[in-house]
Amino acid sequence: MIPQFFLDQRPHKGLTYEEYLGLMQQHSEDPSIENFETIKLNQQRTSRINKTYNVGQTLKVMIAKITSHQLWMVITEDWCGDSAQNVPYIAKISACNPLIELRILLRDQNLDIMDLYLTEGKSRSIPKLVIFDKDGNELVQWGPRPAAAQALVNKNKSEGIPKDEFIKDLHLWYGRNRGENLEEEFEKIIGQLINQ
Repeated sequence: MIPQFFLDQRPHKGLTYEEYLGLMQQHSEDPSIENFETIKLNQQRTSRINKTYNVGQTLKVMIAKITSHQLWMVITEDWCGDSAQNVPYIAKISACNPLIELRILLRDQNLDIMDLYLTEGKSRSIPKLVIFDKDGNELVQWGPRPAAAQALVNKNKSEGIPKDEFIKDLHLWYGRNRGENLEEEFEKIIGQLINQ
């Protein structure tokens, strides 16, 4: 069944990646914004990935094999560290094929949509990517982080390590991994899409 929010064209009216970056930039320059320091740090993380990451050749070749329009909807917020570490990769990957339209919905303005894509049925974890075909059929869900990063989070939680401590480990992992695990996961996702 096609979701009503898709029929209402809400994802289609979402932010482009460039608009999202502009909003993040504005927020990172306004100390009155809630989570200002975090957004400023996330803006630096996002900027670094935008400047340094190039999509691997294997994934590029695979994405070129997508032959019909897709809408990639990312639910996110600029204060989210996982989003800062993952959305830039998703944006660069989606940009490899003009048939892929990337649109960003801000979670807190779209909680009704977010609640359809809860992690483990209970958590509004972001980023969350949902890929639709042109008619609104859901093809894939991904998020909020690569499986290896999720395993690290789960391990720290099970050991009772406070979030503010294990978040440091998580961002160290992201910095060392440089999108490698995410790209491997997207090779599998795109492989499924082109073999359907």
